[in-house]
Amino acid sequence: MRKIRWQIIIILVTGLVIGVLLLSEQAGFRIIRPAPTRGGVYAEALIGGLQRLNPALDYYNNADRDIDYLLFSSLIRFDSRGLPQPELADSWGISVDGLSYNFELNPDAVWHDGEPVTSEDVAFTIDVLSDPDSVLPENLKEFWQKIEVIPFGEKSLQIRLPEPFAPFMDYLTFGILPKHILGGLTYDEIINSSFNLQPIGSGPYRFDHLIVENADVAGVVLSVNTDYYHEPPFISQFVFRYYSDAKSAYSAYQEGMVQGISDVTLDVINTALSDQNLSIYSSIQPKIMMVLLNLNDSQVSIFQEKDVRRALLMGLNRQRMINEVLMGQGIIADMPILKNNWAYYEANPRLDFDIQGATNLLKGAGYVLNADKEEVRQKDGVSLSFNLVHPDDEIHTELAKRIRDDWARLGVEVTLTAVPYDSLVLDYLQPLTYQAALVDLDFSRSPDPDPYPFWDQAQQSDGQNYSQWENRVVSEYLETARVSTDLVERSKLYRNFQVIFSDELPALPLLYPVYNYAVDKGVGGIRIGAMYDTCNRFDNITQWYLLAKAAGHLQEDK
Repeated sequence: MRKIRWQIIIILVTGLVIGVLLLSEQAGFRIIRPAPTRGGVYAEALIGGLQRLNPALDYYNNADRDIDYLLFSSLIRFDSRGLPQPELADSWGISVDGLSYNFELNPDAVWHDGEPVTSEDVAFTIDVLSDPDSVLPENLKEFWQKIEVIPFGEKSLQIRLPEPFAPFMDYLTFGILPKHILGGLTYDEIINSSFNLQPIGSGPYRFDHLIVENADVAGVVLSVNTDYYHEPPFISQFVFRYYSDAKSAYSAYQEGMVQGISDVTLDVINTALSDQNLSIYSSIQPKIMMVLLNLNDSQVSIFQEKDVRRALLMGLNRQRMINEVLMGQGIIADMPILKNNWAYYEANPRLDFDIQGATNLLKGAGYVLNADKEEVRQKDGVSLSFNLVHPDDEIHTELAKRIRDDWARLGVEVTLTAVPYDSLVLDYLQPLTYQAALVDLDFSRSPDPDPYPFWDQAQQSDGQNYSQWENRVVSEYLETARVSTDLVERSKLYRNFQVIFSDELPALPLLYPVYNYAVDKGVGGIRIGAMYDTCNRFDNITQWYLLAKAAGHLQEDK
């Protein structure tokens, strides 16, 4: 009887669906699914201003990098999990010893002036990056100066490293420059070249012209590269217009000047979310907000107790911080590795907000309130009291206040010191003169997680292991993972690292802030994955298209 009853239900439902479809046909309606079509103009409000459209010179300018991402090709790009994917390089191989990287370039890749892209262009670009006068940070210049590039032919080359370095692929996302145009210039001449205002690349879009208003550059116009060696984009023209902030960018959208806003900051997020014509695309920013603890400071020996560190994290209402300070634009972090990255270990348990559990841990560790009802817990005359230094901007200051207030409820006394971020690093972290510090671990342009700089014991004195965590087992995992070319082995090693980190909590992960990007609903095909730079919003730019205006998903069949 049960089987018969289900068969009857299936028959009835099937008949109902067929009836609805027949009724729709009789009423003259059909379902319209938008299909990508080529053509049209997309205009975006870009927060920032123009300096030089040259990937060797755009390190400190997000606005330039966003445009360069569409103009210039890189050897590789990274997918949403932080794994390398072909771009200009069709394929590559890595030697067993991890010292040699062989690349085969796309045979159809040409510059916007029609000249072929060659291995000599890659070698020339690396020479520019390694120039002693390069605008890159000193550590990057020194890095490239140790690299050897050997062209094997027009489309083949080898890059040799002085020692194995698994995160090396991170460094290969720089835009390639045309040697046939810039090869005869000195570095100073490249900086002052007209090329930087009329660039020639090999990317999906080519430079068209500058928008000049009142003698100032107000924007940049790009046109589709129909000779692009991958599938060319659907949208024919891409227009960037410069704005000083998100508020003025949103006003430009309301006035019909643009269809997208490059960065929807917290001061306009609620307005943008309530705009029914806008789609908001979100992704975790490549940074983790954390509280570092100086584990080697004798004045705060309390941090050497694992139960105290655990109680401190359990006592933080991180979701409320996200809701109230970041207006909901954040995700709770548990690990010093970006969520969704290939190395992130999903099975690690989350330590949830639990005031009672945190209180019990502190009591169990011997920290109690005095009989005279002191508000600070003590053990053997040692108080749960310390200083928290933090950046003096509005967001970090508000977070620090909530951290202080949450810990006060546990019987922990925290005094706050606000300083500029540069001072926090130079005057507190590097000389290890801090007790606790609210910081951002920044993984911008670093899809490879490489926890080594922050957590390996060898980095305690001259590196960035500011927490002074000394764990030989963890260090062995990180050191091995840093030289291994086997992704499966590296995944296991980083999983082991995260398990130990989760147990010992040498620092307290707080949250991942979220990046928001707004585009008019008349633009389709947009997908945003993991963000390692703001320009990653264009990772699938060739699939974007403009929607034809329609009455809705249902349209009368004339």
